[in-house]
Amino acid sequence: MANNEVVHDLLGYDGLKIVQRSDMFNFSLDSTLLADFVRISPKVQQIIDLGTGNGPVPLFLSLKTNAHITGLEIQEDVAMLAQKSVDINHLCNRITIVNGDIKGIHKHYENSFFEIVTCNPPFFKYKDTSVTNKHEYKTIARHEVLVTIEDIILEAKRLLKTRGSLYLVHRTERLIEIIQLLLEHRFSIKRMRFVHPREGQPSNMVLLEASNNGKTELELMDPLYVHEGEAYTDEVLTIFRFGKDES
Repeated sequence: MANNEVVHDLLGYDGLKIVQRSDMFNFSLDSTLLADFVRISPKVQQIIDLGTGNGPVPLFLSLKTNAHITGLEIQEDVAMLAQKSVDINHLCNRITIVNGDIKGIHKHYENSFFEIVTCNPPFFKYKDTSVTNKHEYKTIARHEVLVTIEDIILEAKRLLKTRGSLYLVHRTERLIEIIQLLLEHRFSIKRMRFVHPREGQPSNMVLLEASNNGKTELELMDPLYVHEGEAYTDEVLTIFRFGKDES
């Protein structure tokens, strides 16, 4: 293992480890909440996480399902880090890490191969004037340098079975744009949940479940509050403890 690599407990869950590097974009609350938000029926066989980074979403989902999970990551060094996390958790038979571009990834699979697509995409649009991080790894993770939200929706459309589900976490300020793109590409929005830093503060993130060619029906879920005072809320702590009671 490289000198600048460290192994952490995923979500504080001592049954899973994740390999991280300080110069890369490490897993965050966004990925944790996204993975928790995903609903997986026993019939699901194939899941793909687009832009998987160092693999937090596939690792978390492995606690919820026996389906096969693919993690797609364009940056080779980051994909290698994700693979180390898979290896250290002995999950090679359940998680496959692929080093590749989101754009055009559907060409590498049979049509409608997946029942579920997940993505924690870059949140910010990219312009020449954008303020970016000195580390390219983090810039690519945070800004739409290599892929846009529409690129992701288009690929998900081709990857998913009819009525398969796309799960996204994104900035609330871009919600209208995302809804318009989903409807334009014949997704119906099934569930939506606003995430707030604290009760009484505006939402800064939103979780979305959209169905490929599904019926138009929306469940607007109760808001999720992340902090109460300086501590995490009981609901967030329960998410962090996922799987512990079953171990």
